[in-house]
Amino acid sequence: MVSPSISATEVLNSKGDGKKYITSEELKKHNKPSDLWISIQGKVYNVTDWAKEHPGGDIPLLNLAGQDVTDAFIAFHPGTAWKHLDRLFTGYHLQDYRVSEVSKDYRKLASEFAKAGMFEKKGHGVIYSLCFVSLLLSACVYGVLYFESFSIHMLSGALLGLAWMQIAYLGHDAGHYQMMATRGWNKFEGIFIGNCITGISIAWWKWTHNAHHIACNSLDYDPDLQHLPMLAVSSKLFSSLTSVFYGRQLTFDPLARFFVSYQHYSYYPIMCVARVNLYLQTILLLISNRKIPDRGLNILGTLVFWTWFPLLVSCLPNWPERVAFVLVSFCVTGIQHVQFTLNHFAASVYVGPPKGNDWFEKQTSGTIDIACSSWMDWFFGGLQFQLEHHLFPRLPRCHLRSISPIVRELCKKHNLPYVSRSFYDANVTTLRTLRTAALEARDLTNPDPQNLVWEAFNTHG
Repeated sequence: MVSPSISATEVLNSKGDGKKYITSEELKKHNKPSDLWISIQGKVYNVTDWAKEHPGGDIPLLNLAGQDVTDAFIAFHPGTAWKHLDRLFTGYHLQDYRVSEVSKDYRKLASEFAKAGMFEKKGHGVIYSLCFVSLLLSACVYGVLYFESFSIHMLSGALLGLAWMQIAYLGHDAGHYQMMATRGWNKFEGIFIGNCITGISIAWWKWTHNAHHIACNSLDYDPDLQHLPMLAVSSKLFSSLTSVFYGRQLTFDPLARFFVSYQHYSYYPIMCVARVNLYLQTILLLISNRKIPDRGLNILGTLVFWTWFPLLVSCLPNWPERVAFVLVSFCVTGIQHVQFTLNHFAASVYVGPPKGNDWFEKQTSGTIDIACSSWMDWFFGGLQFQLEHHLFPRLPRCHLRSISPIVRELCKKHNLPYVSRSFYDANVTTLRTLRTAALEARDLTNPDPQNLVWEAFNTHG
């Protein structure tokens, strides 16, 4: 039966081989929440209703609606997912379906990794990380409860911050692939270490992180680059773009202009307290009207965190030590916020939706690897291989170093960027990017940056 949303020209567009075809231009018309089609390997699927049930959320499907999404599908789904596509098939094929040379090589590489069992071989990193985190948390609690020394208390705060960093990497692993024996245990692990131990909802992380991967470094689609009024990585944000992800305008007003004008100075202080924003984002999502998987468990886990953490802090002898303890723990985790921003802030950016036909290219242009010795892999959680992770997000972190030379050669073959910098050089490049945008913000209308203070004050009272 022909779908009522198909025009007569679409139905008749056939090659005479018994199949029904539509063109890419006709596929683009089905790009709305109420009429959402995609193509995978040239077959067209109606995912309008499925978007509401999609484990990765509706954002990835909406962002790639009306396009061929084969590479993205391969990147995010195991081989067992293909069998679920048949019930979504519209009966149409894409008439002008083409595969670029880089996509052919990418798909071949993904197939080789799958045949080698690399997506299932997770190594022993999870066990080691869980033991390390348990040791850090135990040492933190012991230091707070059984010592009276100010120095020991501050060291305990630092250990807590380091534990939060490692937990974030474990949560990241759990969100991208099944790191536990069953899906149920994987869900439990994500909520336990995410919501209960760090106070940051795994539901919030999945919501934003999936959108980030799909629309890597799109200024209006990638939430990881939308930090106004505090930070702006590009002057393109000065036109007050509308965030498609948040559904609101990223207003670049005098207050934002003031903050951005000094962002190369405020960057590290902001990273030290960036965790506060994550707590706020978690709470806002959990109380919103948005459909959230396992909302009850996420709320319960978050309440567990806001029970044990204040209790631990209250065991310190006085308020100055309590405040200092929290700040030290936040500052240590600030290192991780720096790590995450180094991977993207100084990379190429663009405005507009992601496109399914340049998946590999967008990942190479929007990511930066951090070069380090193998003994530092634990510190970066494998995410120093940012390009490798973006190309193969389901690949356990223990394999990322081994595939790095292969990805580098593939980029070289197709004349695509493979950017890898030392931690120091990445910091310098990021600060240079922020400084460039800061100076452009100052020069918009007012050559005297001192007047920005008065302009912001007069605008916001």
